[in-house]
Amino acid sequence: MLKSCKYCLRIHDTQINCGYKPARKKVPTVNNKFRSSKAWQNKRDEIRARDKFMCVLCFRQLYDYGAVRYNVCNLEVHHIVPLSENLELGLEDNNLITLCSTHHEMAECGAIPRQLLLDLVSPPVLSNRIEEAAEHHVAP
Repeated sequence: MLKSCKYCLRIHDTQINCGYKPARKKVPTVNNKFRSSKAWQNKRDEIRARDKFMCVLCFRQLYDYGAVRYNVCNLEVHHIVPLSENLELGLEDNNLITLCSTHHEMAECGAIPRQLLLDLVSPPVLSNRIEEAAEHHVAP
């Protein structure tokens, strides 16, 4: 199918690469580098196994949005204290929790309190130390 190319301003088949289309370059960031590391991928799998491959909030029926209790679909591992605040907590078991994509999005935007998530994965004393470390940007 012939179509007008917005890059070279010529008419050619849509399957043809005219050579003028700019290549997207991904800007390497610390977070991208961390998430592509083998250490993170292993830790992510370990946390999913620890949480029995289920969303912790769905299982405990917290912040219910009408989903099933044993939600095993669209699972993501959430950093309770974000990498942007403290990269040193990136591989800490007590800073990671398995959530479904809906609960993960809610946690990212702050609809689910950070302290609740910390309490779900660690004893209150340790979760307070992690929260303090995040505020001071030092490891607990």
